[in-house]
Amino acid sequence: MTGPGPDAAGAESGQPALKPVVHVTSPTEARNPRTTDIDRVSTLDVLRLINDEDRQVAEAVRAALPQVASAVDLAVEALRRGRRVHYVGAGTSGRLGVLDAAELPPTFAVPPEWFVTHAAGGPAALLRAIEGAEDDEEAGHQEIADSVTAGDVVVGLAASGRTPYVAGALRSARERGAATVLVTANPDAPLSAEVDVFVAVDTGPEVVAGSTRMKAGTGQKLVLNAFSTAVMIRLGRTYSNLMVDLVATNAKLRGRMLDILGEATGLDEPTCAAALTEAGGELKTALVAVLGDVEPGRARAALADSGGHVHAALAQLGRP
Repeated sequence: MTGPGPDAAGAESGQPALKPVVHVTSPTEARNPRTTDIDRVSTLDVLRLINDEDRQVAEAVRAALPQVASAVDLAVEALRRGRRVHYVGAGTSGRLGVLDAAELPPTFAVPPEWFVTHAAGGPAALLRAIEGAEDDEEAGHQEIADSVTAGDVVVGLAASGRTPYVAGALRSARERGAATVLVTANPDAPLSAEVDVFVAVDTGPEVVAGSTRMKAGTGQKLVLNAFSTAVMIRLGRTYSNLMVDLVATNAKLRGRMLDILGEATGLDEPTCAAALTEAGGELKTALVAVLGDVEPGRARAALADSGGHVHAALAQLGRP
């Protein structure tokens, strides 16, 4: 609810004008009855109280998994059609979206343009708070208007479920024919009726009232981890529970690539290294070549025909 605008009398008297006030109605803003004495207990007990609250987050996410699954299916379909997934958020929510998107290319070798991030206040807001950025609905609307096309999926991240910047972005996305998702900690979020998929992670009152970087932020992080990883799995970016589409950009990842090929095939490291070299450093190609007992070129073609799914490529090669 918005309070009174600038105080005309104050302005005439030379006093600073009052800025608009908003009272947010959300469980995250309520006072937590379990932590009212948190400033009067020992350091260890402070940490125990925080941990006790954190333990509730995973169950809250679990209750929202059917809705997360719907969001995953939307994203998979969009990416298969050459469209994109967008994360939109302000403050902690915006930073979490950027973090999730940034980690996907090296982990799953996805093109960086598949997941696009929009944070209120721009790149500078990732390092420090930008006053008023989250309240700019028009900025969110314009940000999406400039980058979203029909068939994209736009995921709004807002602990309160009412952040103006996110609201503007989601409304703009709908106008352009994009599918919309809202991830929030407020089951009664005002924006729930305006999106295609409503993911409410009911994490309840925070340890410190209103500090949504805590449980609400943890809930968003868990949802994003599950969402993007499930999208990658459905797109064939893993074989079993092994990430076979990673990009070996450093020594650790080169070692991991050898370990994964060895784990999947049972071959020793020198043999795996030779198979990777023959496959041009492409782990998935080497894997299909070894398991399918074919040359890398044929393995690469089978993967292309199967949409990158290792199991489907092996079945095509007669090696189910």
